[in-house]
Amino acid sequence: MCMKIGIPKEIKILEGRIALIPEAAGELVRHGHEVAIEQNAGVLSGYSDEDYRQAGVDILPDAKNLYEFAELIVKVKEPQPAEFELMRDSHILFSYLHLAAEPALTKALQEIGLTAIGFETVEVNRRLPLLAPMSDIAGRLSIQIGANILQAPQGGRGVLLGGLPAAERGKVVILGGGIAGGNATLMASAMGAEVTVFDPNRDKLAELRKLGNNVTGLHPFSHAIQAHVKQADLLVGAVLVTGQKAPHLVDAELVRQMKPGSVIIDISVDQGGCIETTKPTNYQNPTFVWEEVVHFGVTNMPGAVPRSASQALSSALIPYTLKLCEPDWEKNPELASGVNVKGGRIIHPALQ
Repeated sequence: MCMKIGIPKEIKILEGRIALIPEAAGELVRHGHEVAIEQNAGVLSGYSDEDYRQAGVDILPDAKNLYEFAELIVKVKEPQPAEFELMRDSHILFSYLHLAAEPALTKALQEIGLTAIGFETVEVNRRLPLLAPMSDIAGRLSIQIGANILQAPQGGRGVLLGGLPAAERGKVVILGGGIAGGNATLMASAMGAEVTVFDPNRDKLAELRKLGNNVTGLHPFSHAIQAHVKQADLLVGAVLVTGQKAPHLVDAELVRQMKPGSVIIDISVDQGGCIETTKPTNYQNPTFVWEEVVHFGVTNMPGAVPRSASQALSSALIPYTLKLCEPDWEKNPELASGVNVKGGRIIHPALQ
């Protein structure tokens, strides 16, 4: 069976990623599928139209032509309002969706009637293989970005995370020891910060403690979170419940007690955020200050490193995209777990 696959240009603010790099798109072509990409869609990730042509991919002049051509739409971020009118009920949409925090988008996709599969809800043995590469990146970026915002010219309290002789180390608190939180812990510990990571899974804490004597792993008892958050220079939220809104582990009153100039990076913002004072931002205006605490809530953090992110994402996506091109793909339990809406109905149990 030949599938017509369309790769549109991302239009979310400062989103430079592309879902399938030329090598991945070429793999689909070699399997007998027709693949088209919107003109210049890969440029911000460092891939030219000519790179795609050499892989056997057709170049279409605009989004309208792309959506008219395609049966399967493979993109990175959730559809933006300008894209709603381009989609039809026969489309299969394969992208990050994060619908639990986007009721308006959920309603729009229901009204269109298409089948929407969220990368973040494709599940294999309780793992999320299509979310993992972006969680890797977001976790690492949270520390790089947080260390920068902590500098006084950026509004931070002027702390060098790793410290130095005769100066204290910075204190980093990480909520969640999964892939994002684990990568944040890796980066913060390597920089020499004092790191405290909270997770209910003792095995995860044991692994993270092996990163260095500057890493402490604790169970997320509320009193322990409160004590450490108050002392944090950098607080990273990395809590994930598959398909659901993230629970608030830090309320506004606790944020109010944080040190002036301290920084919050809430990776969970895509799913509503695990810190009550978090709100979505973008890379044009990435931060805001609430009660003297600097908040960073960019909802597409990996978009800051589009080439690296596109390569990692494409590698994870290609086997699942090939499966989606098969006529009986709905019998595949991994892809079936990722269906969020179909034919106007909400399918994923976390959204019901």
